[in-house]
Amino acid sequence: MKKRSIKNTRINEEVLRELSNILRGEIKDPRVSPLCSVVAVEVAPDLKTAKAYISVLGDEKTQADTMEGLKSSAGFIRKKLASNVNLRNTPEIHFILDQSIEYGVRMSKMIDEVNGV
Repeated sequence: MKKRSIKNTRINEEVLRELSNILRGEIKDPRVSPLCSVVAVEVAPDLKTAKAYISVLGDEKTQADTMEGLKSSAGFIRKKLASNVNLRNTPEIHFILDQSIEYGVRMSKMIDEVNGV
């Protein structure tokens, strides 16, 4: 397992913050759910690519529509990111659906059922 540098950690946090702001206020695509959030961002050390883990509250159709809307507006998001974050290269963003929050809620309900709560 490789160790993350402090610079890379700072870049990840800054891109996460700006990506959250862009998704919250500037995306006008009706397919993108207002109940989506950026869970984590991993920017490659060469700043060429970034993986953005997105959590969407809703059913599977809402999740699929949101991911499709984000993929289609990736160019706009990258342009906004370039104007807001001063990086040598603006990374190409790959959106990945993160279902860990939904999984945690489901497991918590199952535990409550077993305990009789």
